[in-house]
Order: sequence, then structure tokens, then C-alpha cells
Amino acid sequence: MDGKEFRDLGHRIVDLLSNYFDDIETKRVFPAADPRTVNQLFAEPLPQEPSSPDSVLGELEDKLFPYCTHVGHPGYMGLITPSPNPIGVIADFICSAINQNVGAYSIGPSAVAMERRVVRWLTDLCGYDEKAGGNLTSGGMMANFIALKLGRDAVTRDQAQYDGIRDRWAVYASEERHVSIDKAVDCIGLGRNALRRLPTDTNFQVRLDALEEAIARDRKGGIRPMCIVGVFGTTNTGAVDDVRALRRIADREGMWLHVDAAYGGGMLLSHEWPMRDRGLELADSITIDPHKWFYAPLDVGAVLVKDQRRLTASFGMKPSYLTDELDQDHERYQYYVHGFEQSRRFRSLKVWMSFKRYGARQIGEWIDNNVRQAKHLYTLAIKDAEFEPASAPPMSAICIRYKDPRLGEAESKNLHAEVAARVEQGGRFWISTTELKGKAWFRINPVNFRTRQEHMEQLFALLQQECRAVGNKTPTRVTRNS
Repeated sequence: MDGKEFRDLGHRIVDLLSNYFDDIETKRVFPAADPRTVNQLFAEPLPQEPSSPDSVLGELEDKLFPYCTHVGHPGYMGLITPSPNPIGVIADFICSAINQNVGAYSIGPSAVAMERRVVRWLTDLCGYDEKAGGNLTSGGMMANFIALKLGRDAVTRDQAQYDGIRDRWAVYASEERHVSIDKAVDCIGLGRNALRRLPTDTNFQVRLDALEEAIARDRKGGIRPMCIVGVFGTTNTGAVDDVRALRRIADREGMWLHVDAAYGGGMLLSHEWPMRDRGLELADSITIDPHKWFYAPLDVGAVLVKDQRRLTASFGMKPSYLTDELDQDHERYQYYVHGFEQSRRFRSLKVWMSFKRYGARQIGEWIDNNVRQAKHLYTLAIKDAEFEPASAPPMSAICIRYKDPRLGEAESKNLHAEVAARVEQGGRFWISTTELKGKAWFRINPVNFRTRQEHMEQLFALLQQECRAVGNKTPTRVTRNS
């Protein structure tokens, strides 16, 4: 492909994407096609001969775009995948073109410097001082894994990374934690049964009395407490654990304190509901995801550490084939020495360009709009006797449920699942379902700068209509147990 062909094709793609953004609200949020049909579109052997750019682009227009989930649509309110901001899209285009590997300084000096600056912006937002550091990751899953490895190494005085796990250890987290915590406890060698899944209170914050009891029980049984995982914005309701209280317990017990702010970190930019006074800076490590509520395109998460020396202690290995003989003054920062990944995508560009183009103030206004939308839906649910919210939303996540006293919980769960399916089939919205305290709920989470208050009103009207329709045709009705 020569320069002219690249330029012509690039212009066509930019025009296509520009029209896509302009028209996104007219599209179905979720494609009207079953998995078999979509799979069949791509059922072909490995191509042996080249195709023209026109034919390749034509296939994308026929096979890819019509069957995407349009997460930038204002009616997408399911999983926490925000609308990507346009400058971030352009950043990824540039990123792929220059193909900098941030793992080693020699493969991307300016990219390394940019990532270090973006990490500094994030640590400053969280309230850390100049001793802090971190890495950009693929997302919260990898960030939580790295954080728990750091905690394991710190608490075992680095014995575990050399000799493996020799004692029995425990990690403590809320029942509202993200599943990545379970996987991380497994991957650092403790085993999933080492995770203590603690109950929450009526606000879905981890119960401190349950934490204290679990620690005492483990110590009595010869199991050593290793790490507490606090949540700064639970996936279901946006609840924030009491980080200061968790810090006191962690200090007393000699434990690592990690806080998962993958979703809730966006509230650090809020103007109306700022959460920079919740003690986040007291954590030993923090997970935060710019590709969630900073509206950056996938993928970019971050693991931040109060003391960046811990990164080097846990990962500091220099194989001979990566030695930089020119770094006589030790000024060439080598991310592979201070992190888990060696080959690393240039993820900071989309975050840097987003902050430069829109500024923290504009991004914070988008976040506040999403919180207002959740609070508006909460008010609508409170006023309708047939619905109830799980809790007042501190962030943009809200769970509401349809309550029919004639339905048992099994029937209620089926109703919520069927209504969510009907909403998906309607094409105007996409929401998810979840379970809280043994009950089924609709989980709704606007993290989209295109969503407006009218969308929340339209969604609630649709839920009212569909819940009544499904409820009226439910054949089995029982009296709910008290």
C-alpha cells in the first residue's frame, strides 16, 4: 500500500466513522441477529491472496458495523463500557501507526515519557505524593492482579516471589467486589478459597464487623491475613467502602490495602459530587480505569502504587538481551523492569489527548451528567409503587426492580430476565440484570456523554410497559415468603 492508497483509504474511513458518530442514535443498540448468523458471516478459510482495499472495507461495512453493539449510543446502559470520545479514537489511530512499545525505553522514548506523565496525573488525582508510581494496563482485571501480587510480595517480605506460597494466607473483600479479585487471588498462588467474601450493609458497603470476625477466625485457625480489598464504586450500585476504617485495620494487622476504583475513580473529576475526601490516598495500591469513566477507548486501565519502589522490588529483572548499554546515567525508564508486561501498547496517548482536548473540567461535567441521570431514574422509581431502587445512587450505577407481591423470587428473576431481553430486542436501549441480597434487579449504568435525561424517562416508561406486560402473562404466581 503506497502513500496515496493509504491516504485515500484513510479519508474514506474517517468519513465513515464521522457519519457513524453523527447517526449513532438512529441505530439499534444491540444487533438483531443470532450468534449463528453472525458467525457464518466470517466463516471462511485463511485468505491466501490479497484483496483490494475497497473490497475489505466493503466487507466491514456489510459484516462488522451492522452487527456491533453500539456502546456509544445514548441508550447503552449495561456493562461499564462508555462512549469513546472522538479524540481518543484518533489517538488509537496514531498509536497503531507509530507502534511504540512502551515496555523498553529504546522502542519509544517520548511514549515512555508520556506514560509517566499520565501516571503522574492519575496519582495526583488519587491524592498520592511524588513517591507514587504505576503502570497503565489492559484494564482493571490486570491492574487488580498486579496489585495483589504487589501486596503478596510486600507482606511476605518478597519470600513468596522466590519460594512460592508456604503458609496459609487470606484476602478479604466485599461480596460486591469485581470478579477480577477472585481471579487475582487464584493467580498469585493463594487459591480462590483463600478469598473471604464479606457481607455488605444496606448501603452495600463492606461490613467492618464481618471483616473483624473473619480476621479473628483466620488467626485462630492459623491462617495469616494478607490483604484487604476495598471497593471505591461497586459495579452494581456505586457503593464506596470506608477506606479510612479499612486502613486502620490493615495497619493493625500488618496487611496490604488495595482499593479497586476502576469504575468509581471517575468521581475524582466530579464537580457536584467530588469524592477526593474519601481516603483513597491511604491505600497501598489503587486500580483505576480511564477506559471506563474517563471516556477513553478500550483498552487502558491503571495500577497505581503509593510507593513506586514496590513495583521494582516485585518485577525488577533485567535479562541480558534487554540491557541498555547507553543508559549510563540511569535516566532511561524501563517499564519492563517496573511492571509485569514487557511488550506494552502505547495506551497513554488516548488518555493524554483526551485530557488535552477536553480538559478535566469538561470530562467532570460529563460524569456529573451521568450521575444526575441515575439520580433522576432513582426518583422516578421511588414515585412508582410498582418499582423500588436498591439504594440511592452515589454514582451513575443504579439498580431498580419491579415488585409484584404475587410473584416469588424465582418468578421475579424470570420476569426481570425476560424484560431485559425485550428491551434488547426493541433496539432503543441495552441494560443488564443482576442479583442483590437474593433478589433480581435491573442494572442500569449511564457512562455516556451522549445520554440525556429524556433517555432515562423513556427507558423507565419502557420498563413500566414491559414489566406489566410480562407480569400479566406470568402463569405461576405465589405468595412471597416474608
